[in-house]
Amino acid sequence: MASPTTMVGVATSAHLHTTTTGRLSCACAPPTRGTRRRRLAVAVRVRVRASASEAMATEKLGVRVERNPPESRLSELGVREWPKWGCEKSKFPWTYSAKETCYLLQGKVKVYPDGAGEDFVEIAAGDLVVFPKGMSCTWDVAEAVDKHYKFE
Repeated sequence: MASPTTMVGVATSAHLHTTTTGRLSCACAPPTRGTRRRRLAVAVRVRVRASASEAMATEKLGVRVERNPPESRLSELGVREWPKWGCEKSKFPWTYSAKETCYLLQGKVKVYPDGAGEDFVEIAAGDLVVFPKGMSCTWDVAEAVDKHYKFE
């Protein structure tokens, strides 16, 4: 995946390009008074947004985890309308017969996908998590879980 620096671009009348080194340039038109400063300010805001959104979502062992997504993202998905499920501290096997997206309201879990040896994915309160259809794993619940979930 390209770094946020190489993905940054702004389509405006005062557009810019970003090189792989992160330097801003635009050879399309000579800058007018103040244009370079505006371009730089816009590029910095866009670069920060790209970095922040990419840093939030990670994928490990087939499990996608978005740490502390903004409320706007949760609203967009309708998370608060999904059913809820919870469990106490425990350890159990689970197989996903469908893709599951869940949002942990509370709890802390280590998920050990079958075939991954001792490797695990840790999820906790505030995480938006996607488990792929067909995944078999063991849930090791360290702190009681309360979550919203949706199967697709």
